[in-house]
Amino acid sequence: MANSGQPSATPILPGSTLGVLGGGQLGRMFCAAARTMGYRVVVLDPDPVCGAGLIADVHIKAAYTDRGALSEMAKQCDVITLEFENIPSESVRFIADKTTVFPAAESLEIAQNRDLEKQFALKAGLQPVPYFAIAQESDLLQAADEIGFPAILKSNTLGYDGKGQFVINDFSQLTEAYKTVGKVDCVLEKQIMIRCEVSAIIARNTSGEWASFPISENQHRNGVLHLSIVPARVDEALAQQAIEAAFKLAEALSYVGILAVEFFVSNEGVLYFNEMAPRPHNSGHYTKDACVTSQFEQQVRMMCGLKPGDTRLMSPVVMVNMLGDLWLPDWQKIFTQSNIKLHLYGKTEARLGRKMGHFNVLAEDVESALAVAEGVFTELSGS
Repeated sequence: MANSGQPSATPILPGSTLGVLGGGQLGRMFCAAARTMGYRVVVLDPDPVCGAGLIADVHIKAAYTDRGALSEMAKQCDVITLEFENIPSESVRFIADKTTVFPAAESLEIAQNRDLEKQFALKAGLQPVPYFAIAQESDLLQAADEIGFPAILKSNTLGYDGKGQFVINDFSQLTEAYKTVGKVDCVLEKQIMIRCEVSAIIARNTSGEWASFPISENQHRNGVLHLSIVPARVDEALAQQAIEAAFKLAEALSYVGILAVEFFVSNEGVLYFNEMAPRPHNSGHYTKDACVTSQFEQQVRMMCGLKPGDTRLMSPVVMVNMLGDLWLPDWQKIFTQSNIKLHLYGKTEARLGRKMGHFNVLAEDVESALAVAEGVFTELSGS
């Protein structure tokens, strides 16, 4: 889906230099898309062997707070984007004084804090899961009274892929979990009965032109995305509601770039905002093989002020994450299938829970794709 509008007056065209703060798998796939389109790419990441640095034109090996390195990057790049939301916002503000950066530091700061994120979503007209903000130990009793149990305690910052999250069944568990997270600012969310989880990915450029990818239905294991199913098995009205809600957030933020928004769908069919990511998203990796334009090419287009690419879904698809838990798998089990596309991230060290790659299964319908995906994953994991 896309809207009409005028393209940006001064697009940044191939031959220019793009920058990305962060060199993990999202940065790597961004680099691949940008270089395919004819751009030079500079990556800043402290890891000397990061996946993006291996294929970028230039890898600046420095901390995200290194102002000398940030200045050097700004000097080399026509426009810069972000790989993940935990880049220090002060670093983004510093580099934005020297060259263009998308998305803006304000979007980053909102996404970095669950309470701010939920407040902003409410103001934009979205509906978060009922929650209570906890700033100190004395807030625990009121939080328990207002939210009740069962509930989920989540730290406000640095909580992703299930980190800093605890299922709470009574007040003693709440006090213990609050101590475990170091008594930092948290939110206590009501635990709702969930039918499924979905995500919408929106692209918006400097002229306000926008496009959306088909929403994905996501399944998690141990707090980490396991697989995404596209088209999502929800009715069209709910899918459209998710896309429109994500676009409301993008408009409220005056956002430029790729914005991913995750939602819970309750058993009653209510769409609840969960969280947003100001960047390409794991649940959008299916776009690399199943859509006319991938989310990474779209990221390049948006930051460069180009017209959004066609987001049509060309095939039903299931994306499966491959974590360090099952390393090294027997790759032949993938290559005996003609409808599977493998993507590895160039990481040399496999760790429990670390995302090492993914594969996309394309088929005539989602049930066929899901059956193949689950069968192959079971073979790879030996379970």
